[in-house]
Amino acid sequence: MLMKNVIADRIAALRHAMQKHAVAACLVPSADPHLSEYLPAHWAAREWLSGFTGSAGTLLVTAEDAGVWTDSRYFAQAEQQLAGTGIVLMKQRVSHAPEHLTWLQQHLHDGDIVAVAGDSVALATERRIAVLLDEVGARLRTDLDLVAAIWSDRPALPRAPITEHPIEFACTARADKLSRLRTRLRKLGATHHLLSSLDDIAWLTNLRGSDVECNPVFLAHLLVASEGAATLFVDRGKLDDTVVQALARDDVRVADYATVTDALAELGAGDALLFDSARVVGAVAAAIGPKVRRIEAPNPSTAFKARKTTDELAHIREVMRHDGAALVRGFRRLEDRLAAGMTQTELDVDALLHEERSAQPGHVGESFATIAGYQANGALPHYRATAQAHSTLQRKGLLLVDSGGQYLGGTTDITRVLALGETTAEQRRDATLVMKGMIALSRARFPKGASGPQLDALARAPLWASGMDYGHGTGHGVGYFLNVHEGPHGIRPPVPGGALVVLEPGMISSIEPGLYKPARHGIRHENLAVVVEAEQTEFGEFLAFETLTLCPFDRRALDAGLLNPEERVWLDDYHASVRAALSPLLDGADLEWLHRHCAPL
Repeated sequence: MLMKNVIADRIAALRHAMQKHAVAACLVPSADPHLSEYLPAHWAAREWLSGFTGSAGTLLVTAEDAGVWTDSRYFAQAEQQLAGTGIVLMKQRVSHAPEHLTWLQQHLHDGDIVAVAGDSVALATERRIAVLLDEVGARLRTDLDLVAAIWSDRPALPRAPITEHPIEFACTARADKLSRLRTRLRKLGATHHLLSSLDDIAWLTNLRGSDVECNPVFLAHLLVASEGAATLFVDRGKLDDTVVQALARDDVRVADYATVTDALAELGAGDALLFDSARVVGAVAAAIGPKVRRIEAPNPSTAFKARKTTDELAHIREVMRHDGAALVRGFRRLEDRLAAGMTQTELDVDALLHEERSAQPGHVGESFATIAGYQANGALPHYRATAQAHSTLQRKGLLLVDSGGQYLGGTTDITRVLALGETTAEQRRDATLVMKGMIALSRARFPKGASGPQLDALARAPLWASGMDYGHGTGHGVGYFLNVHEGPHGIRPPVPGGALVVLEPGMISSIEPGLYKPARHGIRHENLAVVVEAEQTEFGEFLAFETLTLCPFDRRALDAGLLNPEERVWLDDYHASVRAALSPLLDGADLEWLHRHCAPL
């Protein structure tokens, strides 16, 4: 109960600071100056204030109300973590429930001030908030970081070392990537380009770090001149002299992390700066000189890195073999331990997979915190077992395991549902309906120019036919030894006014439909797939997905009678390819387990 009291005290301190500055409402988003999905502890202000640990959510505090807005992935988690704190869960994207900015409009009065830290909100979002507030006579202040004023024991900025991504795995030289970028800048009429998004910077510079848990990125800004040098704004102490010298050879200078605003202020008449207002925070953009011509458009590098090269895909395919072999060993050992009567928990599943992945060549770490959810815990899409709260496995029911690895040659993300023993007809039916959706999308052929939102319904249709659905997207882009969630593409339901990013050859996406029944069970099947050219017909060019992930599905969790002949063929063919790819890496009991789980239906 102490933590609940601590949260209440922090909210009270924030309200005191708000009163001191005549602030009616304070917005605390989940963001850092790079608008990262996952944050260094230094910028986890929303988590520190609310106690809610989910990766997505916005805290809104007024003199009388406090609420966290988050999506359906975190409803159960947020309810549990916010209970007793005085902070209310506000559900996003739910019918008849106001989004946080709509709620704010409804509760403000003429002359009210709303504060949000300028280094935690994108310039585009800052503008949108300001317009909405103006409609009710309120105004926005971004120069007040009220959380920083009360966060006395705020963690320091991370100082993990930055290393080169070996060229044998990076595949394309840093100088060549920068040259390609500069060509695009000149076409756009830009003299300079500012990047703050960490994965873009890591990809362009062929550098990797560990400032963000599970994401091999580092805190930095990058300013690239279309004619001349690039400047990397970073903590110099993270770079050894060898890396600095290598950067200099490619005409990349190193400057102090905090001086990016000074460099932007030095730009003047005759300069044209390209930047993405959705990926640069307002506090940084405010430093851009008034005479600079602004070109606001997506970072070219985001599209460049989304399309994996032939060499990168070759490394990824090899990584998938080793990652799959590690999973086979881990799942086989778990099965044997349970059969021997050993006590196993969700934490043991995490430890087993970490041990097996760590033994693989080129392994660096996890690509996200492993989700091992047994039975009802599997119904929480972003569940994470802890030493204080976890379940013990039994020889019955379903275990959902969502995990991934970071390797020098790629990033993996896979979900499997394991039948630990006897399962119910409902569980097998649900797992099969989700599998039907996964197969439908995996087999899809689609015309060039199609986008993820246009394909999303293929994975949902079998569930819709039974009056069911799931609340998350069906697929996200995946980086190359980078963030496990990568744009610009994705497979999700259409959003009014949302961009339709075209799927192009070389783009990797997860395919992960699911179904979640609170207090009962959760299902999610997930593979990674790459977009490939399929065929040319009289109607144009068609594309398809090539499945990259290599690991058996547990057919004991399925009702094979619900699969039609085409679906059975797809599953058998997939398992035949898994068996062929992984058999050379396995022997003994592991090889026997593989062959048993890859046998035809």
